[in-house]
Amino acid sequence: MIGLAQELAGTVGVRPACTALSIVRSSFYRETAVAASTEMDACVMAPQTAAPTERRRHPRALNDEQRESIRDTFASDRFIDCSPAHVKAALLDEGVYLGSERTMYRVLGADTPLVERRRQQRHPKYAAPELVATKPNEVWSWDITRLKGPSSRVAYRLYAILDIFSRYCVGWGVFDRESEQHAKLLIQTTCERQQIVAGQLSIHADRGGPMRSLSVSELYAALGIDQSHSRPYCSNDNPYIESSFKTLKYSPAFPERFGSIEDARVFCRLFFEWYNNEHRHSGIAMLTPASVHMGTAEAIIERRNDVLAEAYRTHPERFVKGQPEARRVPEAAWINQPKGLVVPSCAAAE
Repeated sequence: MIGLAQELAGTVGVRPACTALSIVRSSFYRETAVAASTEMDACVMAPQTAAPTERRRHPRALNDEQRESIRDTFASDRFIDCSPAHVKAALLDEGVYLGSERTMYRVLGADTPLVERRRQQRHPKYAAPELVATKPNEVWSWDITRLKGPSSRVAYRLYAILDIFSRYCVGWGVFDRESEQHAKLLIQTTCERQQIVAGQLSIHADRGGPMRSLSVSELYAALGIDQSHSRPYCSNDNPYIESSFKTLKYSPAFPERFGSIEDARVFCRLFFEWYNNEHRHSGIAMLTPASVHMGTAEAIIERRNDVLAEAYRTHPERFVKGQPEARRVPEAAWINQPKGLVVPSCAAAE
């Protein structure tokens, strides 16, 4: 019936045909669409018997003889080491035109690899530094940051040394410039204050001039300290000290400029006293760096657990997951976690 309606619709139209044969028009359209879809699927699944047509050459394209002429020209002894721009200019001076520079590049790239023939600087592949600290005074990290002075031409340099396990700033100094002598003096006095012995400590830094200076390296050797450096252009290799500098410069009291070097030293003294003794660091269970560095962290955590236990006994219904426990200090801190190292509750820089 649908087939008859389709034949009649071609003559009188769909509406009259459906009315004459008492067919609902929606059914007519649905059956017609299904038939068309089935026919299309059959056409798609049918094997292609027609041979593919050959791609027509562009009327402006070079013929095989012209392309071969370009290849032979560049392979000659005269132009073997020359660029397409040089070859084109030289041939134009002699009254010869083989094609544009882009055409030469296209012909050469289609047949032979185009590579950079000039000697290029090759950066060596540096191994990522891997340092792990499980207690204070095992790994220190230090760096230098710039503090703006009273004018655009004046700036001071803040040297800071951080213990990566406790986040405690073990030493700092503000100087008028970067100098290996300033770095050597700060490291030596800090090691004496912390009573560092040979073979105990590793110090990590980036690849700045004072960090890699000969006098600082000699100091490390004399004190029995292992030195480590970040990879070039990789700021993630020194995250702890960078994090502390951000805390410094995002401090609400940090000024836009310092009036003098004495002002900078006063501010840094107050800041590092606060940072070590009052700042609760998220990377060490919200404890102060001084409590972790001085070994009083466990006692503080036990007191926190006593308070939480009392709160649980008083209102157990408020703790749906059972009696809570205070966070503990991570068992290790590292710079680039070594492969195969599994330490529970470890944490990197925040």
